[in-house]
Amino acid sequence: MVARLFRRSPVIMIARRSKSVPQWADICRLGLLLWLSVNRAVAAEIGGSTNSVAGSNSLKPLAAALSTGKWLQVEASVDRALAYLAARQGADGSFPTIPSGQPGVTSLCVMAFLSRGHQPGHGIYGERLNRAIDSVLACQRPDGLLSKEVPGEVWQRYEASHTASYSHAIAGLMLGEVYGQVHRERARAVKQAIEKGLQFTRELQLRRKPAADIGGWRYLRNNIGPESDLSVTAWQLMFMRSARNAEFTIPQAYVDEAMAYVQRCFDQQTGMFHYGLSGGGFGASRGMAGAGILSLSMVGQHQTPMAKAAGDWLLAHPYTAFGEVIGIYDKFFYSTYYCSQAMAQLGGRYWERFFPPMAEVLLKSQMADGSWPPEQALETSGVAIFGKALSTSLAVLSLTPPYQLLPVYQR
Repeated sequence: MVARLFRRSPVIMIARRSKSVPQWADICRLGLLLWLSVNRAVAAEIGGSTNSVAGSNSLKPLAAALSTGKWLQVEASVDRALAYLAARQGADGSFPTIPSGQPGVTSLCVMAFLSRGHQPGHGIYGERLNRAIDSVLACQRPDGLLSKEVPGEVWQRYEASHTASYSHAIAGLMLGEVYGQVHRERARAVKQAIEKGLQFTRELQLRRKPAADIGGWRYLRNNIGPESDLSVTAWQLMFMRSARNAEFTIPQAYVDEAMAYVQRCFDQQTGMFHYGLSGGGFGASRGMAGAGILSLSMVGQHQTPMAKAAGDWLLAHPYTAFGEVIGIYDKFFYSTYYCSQAMAQLGGRYWERFFPPMAEVLLKSQMADGSWPPEQALETSGVAIFGKALSTSLAVLSLTPPYQLLPVYQR
C-alpha cells in the first residue's frame, strides 16, 4: 500500500525570529550537549540503553551515537567547512561550480548552513544566505525549470541536459526549507518560484515512458537506459515533501505515482533498491540504498520491511576509508549524504552502528582549509569538475542530522 500524503510525525518548522533571539546554532549546540550529559547519566543509572528506533519514545538524541568529545570534533569540523564555503561565495551570491551545476550546488551549500542553525538575514552568515537564495531564484527559467544553463537538445554528460533535473529538485527543496525564514519581497519570490517549480516537476513526471518507469523522474534529455531512476526521483520527492511542509498543495496522485515507482525499484531477493528498472540493473550501491530508505521516509514509511532490509545492507557495508564506493556508479559524498539522512530516519541500532565510522572517515579526510576533496571514485571521478563546494556541502549535510534543523529530514 502506498502511504497517504506524506504521512509522518508533525514537522517542527523553524519560526521567524527577531535579531534579539540567540542564534539557532548556539541553542542547538547547548541543547545537544545538555542532552548528551543528562542522557548518559540516566543510562548509567538504569544500566541500559535509552534509545530505540525512530517513532518510539526515545530519550537519546542522534548526537549520542558519539562521545561528547567526538561530537565537539564534528561541530568544529562543520564550522570550519562553513567558513571555507563562505569565504568562496561569489559576488552574485552563488557558490563556486561549473555553470551546469547551478543552482544545485549553491542550494546544497545553503542547506549546509541551515543544517547548522544559520538563518537567512540573521547572524554572521545571514546576508550571505540571502544573496545565495537570490542567486538561485535568478536561475529559474520561464517554464519553471531551476537551471542556470539552457538544456541542450541532446543529452551530454555533466551538461544541463544531464544535470538540470537534479539542480531543479535540489533548488526547489532548498527554497521550501527557507520559505518560512525569508520576508517580504524575497518571500513572495520564493513562493512564486516553488509554485512554478512544482508545476515543472509534475510535467516532467508525466512524460511518456515505459510502464515500469511511470511515476518517476530522470534527465531532461535521456540517451540510453531507463526513463526514470531512483536517484533523481528521490530529490523530486524531497522537493515535494519540503513544499508540503511549507503548506503548498501537493495532490495525492503525484505522491502515489512516485512511491509506486520507488517500491518497484526494491528487490525483495537482495534487500536492495535498484537505480533503474527498464534499462537494466546498475548493481548495488550505498547511494541507492540510502535514496530508497529516505524516499520511504518522505511518506512516513520509516520502519517498513523495505527500509529495514536496505538498512541492514548498509550496516553490512560500513564506511572504512575515504573515497570508498561500492560499484562503479556509486559516489562517495553523494552516498554519505543519502545514507546518513536515511539511517537517521531509521534510528536505533541502524544509526548507532552507521554514523560513528562514517563520521570518523569524514573527520580524517577534511583538508586543512576546511574543505573536502572533490569526488574521486572510478567512473564517477568526472563529478570532480563540480568542485569542492559540492563535496564540502554534502560532507556537512552528512554530519549534521543530529541537529534535526532541516524540517524535511526531521524524524
